[in-house]
Amino acid sequence: MMAEERFTHIGDITGEKPLLSFKEIKIKVPWGHISGKWYGSQNVRPIVCIHGWMDNAGTFDTLIPLLSRHLPFLAVDLPGHGLSSRIPDGCYYNSIDNIFVIRLIMQQYNWDKISLIGHSMGSIVTFAFASLYPDKVDLAVGLDALKPHQRAIPKQIETIATRMEEFLKEDERNRSDSEPPSYTYDELIDRLFVGSFHSVNKDTCQYLLARNIKRSKLDSNKFYFVRDRRLKYYNYQIGNQDLVNEMARRITCPYLFVKANSSTYFEEKKFYFDTLSVMKENPKFELAASEGTHHFHLNNPEKVCETINTFICKYRPQDVPTSKL
Repeated sequence: MMAEERFTHIGDITGEKPLLSFKEIKIKVPWGHISGKWYGSQNVRPIVCIHGWMDNAGTFDTLIPLLSRHLPFLAVDLPGHGLSSRIPDGCYYNSIDNIFVIRLIMQQYNWDKISLIGHSMGSIVTFAFASLYPDKVDLAVGLDALKPHQRAIPKQIETIATRMEEFLKEDERNRSDSEPPSYTYDELIDRLFVGSFHSVNKDTCQYLLARNIKRSKLDSNKFYFVRDRRLKYYNYQIGNQDLVNEMARRITCPYLFVKANSSTYFEEKKFYFDTLSVMKENPKFELAASEGTHHFHLNNPEKVCETINTFICKYRPQDVPTSKL
């Protein structure tokens, strides 16, 4: 295997077939491209799947094969993740910038509407997009992270300063020609398992690793992580609680939110339940629970697929041809 070759799914390393066949695509953007895995017909507007922080399109590898086949799915890598281009050197990652990425994807395919499934950070992006563009979203599914998380204001200020300094260091390291530390494949599994705080099962780590690693030029038996290291210190903050609640009031599309019963709330519970009460004012909002950790959709997709399928079939029961391939 060529040292420069990148992996699109676990089978590129192990020889296994993907759980469901897909077409690897690239969507042109001003700073490079957005990579994605398109499952199903390219003549029908897909449901776009947005992964979480430091993950990639592989997070949906086990779920999408269990979802309804009457619609295609497009799982994308956000900038700096997976096989997508990094933003230019000297630029800063902000969570809300992914709104722009979704609009670029819609523009590329001439879509007037979009259907979204998001996990974690991707779920927060889905929430924000559905609020900013309530007339453009015909269906939204959020997995485990309902809305932008809140921190005490003094902590927010401190965090911004600390992250900025660390971001500067990583930005400089990115310009180095030296290869990052490399590990055996089994060591990578262990590092991802521990790094996710055991949220990703060891037997499903492989789905996230494939698009996130590259074979070492120094030792062909080892690999190294290739996601943009600046992502560790991105700006995740999107307004205060009052703003978030106002965003929730603007969401009018059919919206399913699924909370994992063994996951945390990532903020004080009162903020979550405060916004949840606003979301429930939408007559098309549905709340569900699922067994598992934060990555329940990856580890145990069979426990949530029926809930998602019922919701999808309720609000997008028919194929809708896309206006541009």
